[in-house]
Amino acid sequence: MYIVFEGIDGAGKSTQIQMLKEWLEANGFRVETLVEPTDSVVGKLIREILQRPDAETDEVQKILALLFAADRMFIMDKLKDDSKIFISDRSFISSLAYQEPVDWVEQLNRYAKKPDLLILMDLDVKTSVARASGDDTFENVEFLTRVKDNYLKLVDNYTHEIIDANRGVNKVSSDIKKAVAPYLGICPDCIL
Repeated sequence: MYIVFEGIDGAGKSTQIQMLKEWLEANGFRVETLVEPTDSVVGKLIREILQRPDAETDEVQKILALLFAADRMFIMDKLKDDSKIFISDRSFISSLAYQEPVDWVEQLNRYAKKPDLLILMDLDVKTSVARASGDDTFENVEFLTRVKDNYLKLVDNYTHEIIDANRGVNKVSSDIKKAVAPYLGICPDCIL
């Protein structure tokens, strides 16, 4: 199974992915976590470009869209292993939510695997900005409002669960376990 966590910055994706991984392993599943961008040479280049002051320009955004699609191909090969559950921190759906033009981004990612389950961590935009670290130019109310709206429109194209990420870490974790359990045949009332 391929489970993808999506949501605006600060939603707690990394924390919740680790908690879900540990819970699934305690229930006997083999689990591997993934993150976009990867640690590949392309992924490192993406991180470097995202720190540049011109990262928001149309030209750089188009370069980033190409690089994200290329970086994603490193993950696609791993996903052929059907003996594991893969949990990913972001996917091509992030590109669709964050980047434009959408039709071009869709075309670039046409070979990317669709998630078996999309977990959208739904966080209040002002909370996201308050949680943001550093001076990332993408972490502002106007931009993140647009991205959040994009996510809420995109989820209907996939098997998905929307999780209220404004709650405490343990409550969010419990909500995620209850959402994931039926997809894996785990008793929802027997959640560890």
